[in-house]
Amino acid sequence: MNEIERVEVSQLAIPYRDIGMSGEMQAAAYVTHAEAALTHFWRYRPPLEDEPNYGMSKLELRMYFPLRFEDKVTLTVKIDKIGGKSLGFEVLFDKDGQTAAEVDVIWTARDPETTEPVALPEDTRDWLYRYLR
Repeated sequence: MNEIERVEVSQLAIPYRDIGMSGEMQAAAYVTHAEAALTHFWRYRPPLEDEPNYGMSKLELRMYFPLRFEDKVTLTVKIDKIGGKSLGFEVLFDKDGQTAAEVDVIWTARDPETTEPVALPEDTRDWLYRYLR
């Protein structure tokens, strides 16, 4: 898989540290891996001067079937919403062609000094539209 062409996709083998007593991946681990997938995706955005900070303002996890130790998973970041001051992401956890879980995340753009919400930069918006589902 060419990373430059598919910056929205990453892969993972579920590590033992993420497994709970039931033998299933713990809920918090889904969030951790979703954030890592978003970090991977976000590093490819266009460079900007005076870029706002982005912070999580909402998080939702839906689990369809449990993941277990050493499961091979593909994580796909999709843009669900591009608002005036916020962005919505959906991170899909797919195993063997089936969606095991979805993590929905909303980020809000904030002024680095005041932390007040600010408008998304146009260059960032334009880049994000390529991934809007």
